[in-house]
Amino acid sequence: MSYSNQPKFSFVSPPQMNRIEKQEALRHFASEELFRGTKEVLIDHAGEQYRLRLTKNGKLILHK
Repeated sequence: MSYSNQPKFSFVSPPQMNRIEKQEALRHFASEELFRGTKEVLIDHAGEQYRLRLTKNGKLILHK
């Protein structure tokens, strides 16, 4: 009897379940949504302004 077509189950321990639930609650943004065709965006945080820049190599750099 072959079991290759049987569904595979993975058991998740309670601490991992908590981590997975937190990941699902995180808001997700595609960089294209943030930049909308530009190379820089400004982010206000705790009374400070940060600049998120997209480099020509496709890397993200955050400046205060």
